[in-house]
Amino acid sequence: MVVDFSVSDNVAEIVLNDPAKLNALDERALADLGAAFERARSADVRAVILRGEGRAFCAGRDISNVTPATDDALAYLDRIVTPLLHQIDDFPAPTFAVATGACLGVGLGLLIACDIVYVAETAKIGSPFANLGATLDSGGHALFFERLGAHRTLDLIYTAELMTGTEAVQLGLFSRVVPEAEVLEFTRERARRVAQGATGALLASKKLVHQLRDDRVGLWASMAAENIVQGELGASADYAEGFAAFQEKRRPVFGASR
Repeated sequence: MVVDFSVSDNVAEIVLNDPAKLNALDERALADLGAAFERARSADVRAVILRGEGRAFCAGRDISNVTPATDDALAYLDRIVTPLLHQIDDFPAPTFAVATGACLGVGLGLLIACDIVYVAETAKIGSPFANLGATLDSGGHALFFERLGAHRTLDLIYTAELMTGTEAVQLGLFSRVVPEAEVLEFTRERARRVAQGATGALLASKKLVHQLRDDRVGLWASMAAENIVQGELGASADYAEGFAAFQEKRRPVFGASR
């Protein structure tokens, strides 16, 4: 697996580039992917795009050389996959994923860890692991249960049927469905636009959303957290610029304040 990395207009593009294997990931590839995100962090980019080259985003773990009798699935997931997903989830700038073709297992987890996922209508999303005697991992149970409920979640897991990208977005799993031929440029345009925004304010909303997701806080606790964050943003250069631009009827020029 080759993980390509480039930066343009303050947007890092990280590409899983092993199309012959549908970008399936082994331990080395996961380490390289983590290194690419660390490189993006060091470059102080203001947005990241994660995508796969070829017909698939990522078909999951590369099991072509895995021997079940000696495989330590717990160590693979707990020590390698989960820390990477935390690294992506905590990235200090907006993250976008482009979902095309197979998005399974660890590939689905990578989508879950990104802030925004734009999905080709032909993408394939679900849990084929019953056919392997395995189960859904990388956060798939939580995503499916929260958005689809228990019955639909277990239906997908038991039958190993896959949803199209259109179905997945209609059911509320991800952000938006886009024709396959357009989804990459659509994502690039959105990422460039967001990279010009008030990064500190965007990250404040990311933190608030994560608090709702992870801590299950209620309306009033979230509102109180919003109030505190808004007060903190009021002292930022981006806040001052945004208000000045509005009052002067011009486009704001935001810096990289976090």
